[in-house]
Amino acid sequence: MTPQLISGYTATTCLGHGLDATLAALRAGRSGLAPCAFETVRLDTWIGEVAAVDDQKLPEMLAEYDCRNNRLAALALETDGFAERVRAATARYGKRRIGVFVGTSTAGILQTELAYRRRDPATGALPADFNYRTTHNAFSLAEFTRAYFALEGPAFSVSTACSSSAKVFAAAARLLDCGVIDAAVVGGVDSLCLTTLYGFASLELTSARPCRPYDATRDGISVAEGAAFALLERAPAKPPAGAVLLLGAGESSDAYHMSAPHPEGHGARLAMEGALRSAGLNAADIDYINLHGTATPANDAAEGKAVAALFGERVPCSSTKGATGHTLGAAGAVEAVICALALTHDLLPGSPGTEAIDPAIPLDYRLSSSKRRIRRALSNSFGFGGSNCSLILGIAS
Repeated sequence: MTPQLISGYTATTCLGHGLDATLAALRAGRSGLAPCAFETVRLDTWIGEVAAVDDQKLPEMLAEYDCRNNRLAALALETDGFAERVRAATARYGKRRIGVFVGTSTAGILQTELAYRRRDPATGALPADFNYRTTHNAFSLAEFTRAYFALEGPAFSVSTACSSSAKVFAAAARLLDCGVIDAAVVGGVDSLCLTTLYGFASLELTSARPCRPYDATRDGISVAEGAAFALLERAPAKPPAGAVLLLGAGESSDAYHMSAPHPEGHGARLAMEGALRSAGLNAADIDYINLHGTATPANDAAEGKAVAALFGERVPCSSTKGATGHTLGAAGAVEAVICALALTHDLLPGSPGTEAIDPAIPLDYRLSSSKRRIRRALSNSFGFGGSNCSLILGIAS
């Protein structure tokens, strides 16, 4: 892969709105998880809810896109000066030369859930004001983001479960390499809904405590919502010192099981090997790994085996889902932004919530955040059905 410049980025999760809030929480080892009190949900679990999403108002011209997912997207787009960076790029390249590629697993499904409560008692018909195309439809997020900036370049949504918003980085890089576009808005947004919360609970994958990735007593995930975006552009021949670069991406599909990873982590290893190959790097070149680390027994064990086989115990690693919760389709983008913060602030993130590391997983797993120079970071995102993606980010010297 030709290195791509990540010229702007932002993240909004239960840790707070924007990079400063995210960085402060990571440094302090603070979690944003809280007991579930979302909507009408009655489950004994902890979740990551973003504050003030329902207070966000969409521009009148975009009112047809109104739903929790797109409100969360708008909240993130207007944070950290990200929208201004996109508009500046539009002035440089033109609105037809900027692509929009975003990941989501459930998009605005909550809007359908709310509409279902208001269906006609006689016919069962959904209310006339419900618009599936601009809310629940997975493409709604891409269409909304493109309309938000009045862009006219290619756009699509990726919905491959929890790898969704990692894969859009790879897709955008390919189109940049091909010369189809000059810049890309990439990212991911997933918002809380009843389908996700009750769905994961029915699979017995949620925990009654804040999630504990890689802990010996881990017993499930903490479902969360979040939004993260990045602006990708072609990197100059000599990027400025301190610039964040997308160096490589690897994708795989092990197709082992609909909701469980291959127990030996075969697909995970293929994705990581692909990312290293794409970046022209060796395992020894990686300084930090942000693990997928959902805190389910099967996922952490499988990923741990794959990481140990490739990297041994040399590379420090952690899962930051103990801080943010599992933001599902947004996780890839959220954790790519966390890696960017690690690179630019000499931060080795810890793992809030984890207490006793599973001795059966031989990794250099870090419980607490610390200061450490990191030049290249690998981020793993693995989804249901064996859809896997690993990204490598680096910092220019």
